Amino acid sequence: MAPGGKNLTAVTEFVLLGFPTQGTMVFLHPMLFSLVYLCALLGNGLIVLITTLDRHLHTAMYFFLRSLSFTDFCLISATVPKFIANSLRHSSSISFPGCVLQVFVMIFSAGSELYLLTVMSLDRYAAICHPLHYDFIMSRDRCVQLTAVSWLSGCVMSVMNTAGTFSLSYCRSKLVHQFFCDIPQLLAISCSENLMRELVPILINVVLDSCCFIFIIISYIHIFSAVRKIPSTEGKAKVYSTCLPHLLVVVLFLSAGFFAYLKPTSETPSMSDLVISMFYTMVTPTFNPVTYSLRNQAMKSAMGRLMKGRLTKI
Repeated sequence: MAPGGKNLTAVTEFVLLGFPTQGTMVFLHPMLFSLVYLCALLGNGLIVLITTLDRHLHTAMYFFLRSLSFTDFCLISATVPKFIANSLRHSSSISFPGCVLQVFVMIFSAGSELYLLTVMSLDRYAAICHPLHYDFIMSRDRCVQLTAVSWLSGCVMSVMNTAGTFSLSYCRSKLVHQFFCDIPQLLAISCSENLMRELVPILINVVLDSCCFIFIIISYIHIFSAVRKIPSTEGKAKVYSTCLPHLLVVVLFLSAGFFAYLKPTSETPSMSDLVISMFYTMVTPTFNPVTYSLRNQAMKSAMGRLMKGRLTKI
């Protein structure tokens, strides 16, 4: 029974109502999403390929970059292919199990990405502030352990949030005003009076994410303090070109996530809500390869060797 004595009807599917589906938008949206997805697939796939095959890139920094690219691919694949398929079929439905899977993969990928970005800040801190002990601090075993912990933490948080979300009752509506199953919009259409089962995991997420952000900021305070002591202008520029894009990605990624999950939920979100959700599910995974590769001389050199068929294999 629902609150107030109303009968509950088991929800077998949700309807995703993210974008207008009239006029040219019917064709424009799947085309744009397909282009973005293709760019993300090629960019992240190329990073995974190059950092795997080129032995010059078998260092801690590129090991984490490869892990980040794989996580980015999972993040954008959780939402975009389903939207493209629905658009081509002129459908907006997603099954209940499909919605559960989409939420699980998205939270797992987003959480793992933040933890990996935190680990990458530790890597940069060790490389710049403790260069003589870098190989010991960021040994191969340590890199594997930190990556495994990042993915395991993302999995645990995903299980908590997914279980909390889908243990609620859905009887008010099955219309999700988003282009994918997102927790805030699912909470908005839940008819459960007690949302603590899902709000508690969200609050835990916020605390952990805030701790990660504080850790990253402290790391970069130490990094930039050390950079000021570098006598060479070229050396300073090299460090800044490596660290500033990473810091920018962290700030934008967290800002979008906090905005989406902490603002009051509404059954009919504004267009700005859709744009923000696109940012952390699509823009970040697509532009991370550009941010971390095009300004990186080692990656550009490895890409050149790949094009010429001279990549040094394992």
